Amino acid sequence: MKSVPNTQLGTLVADWPIHMQRAIELSSSVWTATPNPRVGCVIAKHGAIIGEGWHAAPGQAHAEVVALDKAGESAKAATAFVSLEPCSHTGRTGPCCESLIASGIQQVVIAALDPNPAVAGSGVEQMERAGIEVYHMVDFEQKARSVNAGYFKRREEGLPFVRLKLAMSLDGRTALADGRSKWITGTAARGDVQRLRASASAVITGINTVLIDDPFLTVRSSDLSISDEERKLNATLIERQPLRVIIDSQLQTPGTARILNSGGLVKVYTLNEDFIGKALADNVEIIQTGSCNKRVNLQFVLESLASDFSCNEVLIEAGPSLSGAFIETGLVDELILYIAPKILGSDGKPLLAITGLQSLDECQGFSVQKLTKIGEDIKLTLRAGQ
Repeated sequence: MKSVPNTQLGTLVADWPIHMQRAIELSSSVWTATPNPRVGCVIAKHGAIIGEGWHAAPGQAHAEVVALDKAGESAKAATAFVSLEPCSHTGRTGPCCESLIASGIQQVVIAALDPNPAVAGSGVEQMERAGIEVYHMVDFEQKARSVNAGYFKRREEGLPFVRLKLAMSLDGRTALADGRSKWITGTAARGDVQRLRASASAVITGINTVLIDDPFLTVRSSDLSISDEERKLNATLIERQPLRVIIDSQLQTPGTARILNSGGLVKVYTLNEDFIGKALADNVEIIQTGSCNKRVNLQFVLESLASDFSCNEVLIEAGPSLSGAFIETGLVDELILYIAPKILGSDGKPLLAITGLQSLDECQGFSVQKLTKIGEDIKLTLRAGQ
């Protein structure tokens, strides 16, 4: 495999960055392919695109196979641009490498190697042994990794990518003094949250939220703020429900909780040792964890979600205590903050329960990635670290 920066591309392959950018755009059009990565593929010949595809969902055809089907016999002697190294193993579908080899493709250009140990360079080796020229466009690697931040983190660090969603007033409050909070943000922002849920492998909440708000934490397809084109691209995912996760140290979740009775699987992580034989519902699994300062060990929870349930990305929708605990332990990768143009007053409920800071040096910093106006509200996307 030859690594090629854009500055070393000759005039004969000057369109390679255009085709690779298109492959990455196709991969990012899919909300989630969990536990698989999001992958896009473009097949070009004589400068023109003759086939393109993306991996829509687990068990469905991979991006390369979709693009090859569209290209047909014209794929012979063509060039395939793939956002991630083609797979070389058999899972729910066959190896993409074999499909590319059988098609007569002359060149395969990738943006990043697959960190999956079952692939991890073996896809490149298999294609090269078959006589296919393989190139790595190094300038696109970071873009390809960012599309699959959770997949790469799970494979390389054994943890999912953690996204924390919060909503507050202009004065940093989440509810009135009596606890009323419905609704702080507007319809458009709430629809955007539905997309966050649809993109997540799992949604995490705490026992206080379950007892106080009794949420469903499901994806409400009717409330998704998306275009008709996005709805078409993600048709197979719109009705999919992410795994719901409850952090419940004393196992107080009632069997009548709506989160347990709204379809889909639920995992409850607890410190309680008396859960054996206790069944909340057929779709619920109770998992005992170790403690961390008399709390459920959040590191263990995330490791479990990655290793036992193959979660790439998780979304936290919780109250100030659990949200604050995730931030304090440094486990949040991205913070999504919705700000409503309202004042709730100094006796309102705070955004986070974090206390004891003695200096500004102890504060956890975030860097602003994006600021968007959604309806009448503001959406801030921030990354951990400054």
